[in-house]
Amino acid sequence: MASSLKTLREEADGCRACHLWKDATQTVFGEGPQAARIMLVGEQPGDKEDLAGKPFVGPAGQMLDRALEDAGIDRGKVYVTNAVKHFKFVPRGKIRLHQKPNTSEIRACRPWYERELKSIKPDLVVAMGATAAQSVFGKITPINKNRGRLIDLDDGTRALVTVHPSYLLRLPDARAKALEYQRFVDDLRIAAELLRKLARAA
Repeated sequence: MASSLKTLREEADGCRACHLWKDATQTVFGEGPQAARIMLVGEQPGDKEDLAGKPFVGPAGQMLDRALEDAGIDRGKVYVTNAVKHFKFVPRGKIRLHQKPNTSEIRACRPWYERELKSIKPDLVVAMGATAAQSVFGKITPINKNRGRLIDLDDGTRALVTVHPSYLLRLPDARAKALEYQRFVDDLRIAAELLRKLARAA
């Protein structure tokens, strides 16, 4: 029996499956409606998310919000989560520098993703970035080779691979940033089109 999101969130608060909880402020669980048709999976909470206890509220979250709007997707109707639920960082003075989760940390956190998936039963999972793709597919999955197309998962859910919005923030060149942002929106439009097809078929 699939647990409710409220139950899962409460259970995840006490997760000690890996060491990341020790330095993080709190567990940052997913957010969104239980009946969401789309589940967006990112890498891990950043500094702002760790403090707020909510996913995608920092600069990457703002980039995601803009891209979802441009793609015609209402963020309020999607479930947003991360492959890893605690912020991994190294302190540099007053700044906490983000560190990429390793395979053992992704694996330790994967049961939470699996339980979220079971609880929501979305039609589509969007894996944003390499960490998310590794969690969704259960193995290292190259982004560029797999992005921009719908992939069938073993449980009947479909998956879409794209970049993480923080990647767009790191691009130094304005032209490259504009091009990559458009590619990201185009990927999300595939998700929007699938939603429209499902709505017509219902």
